[in-house]
Amino acid sequence: MTKITADQIRKLRDQTGAPVMRVKKVLDDLGGDEKKAMDILKKEGFEKAAKRVERETKAGIVSVYTHHNHKIAGIAEIFCETDFVARNELFTALGKDLTMQVASMGDKDFLKQDFIKDPSKKVEELVKEVIAKTGENIKVGRVWKIVLGE
Repeated sequence: MTKITADQIRKLRDQTGAPVMRVKKVLDDLGGDEKKAMDILKKEGFEKAAKRVERETKAGIVSVYTHHNHKIAGIAEIFCETDFVARNELFTALGKDLTMQVASMGDKDFLKQDFIKDPSKKVEELVKEVIAKTGENIKVGRVWKIVLGE
């Protein structure tokens, strides 16, 4: 039997938001295979996110990113269920990532775009990952790309 370490559990928990005992059970069942465990836990998280899609989102933030040349900006409305999550580090980091994305790639088909920091996933998947980790529904509202002089 493979020994599951606390570091393995912590790493997968941080990446997926899954409960500690669920992470440990999946790792035990898979003989410590972190890659397979990650796939299963992400899939479960996406399934949970799908169940939250109808929940009302009354809280949120407006996030702004300005490119280093100060000539391009990205702005995004991001909604969640509670002010508690709106102030959460994961949620504000999502805002930064989304506004950087819109500043770089524009707002056309925004959620379907490849995520600039990890092209193996779409922007929509990034949002679902944060939903799974926070346990709240999250919706992206209006997004804008502003370019000086256009």
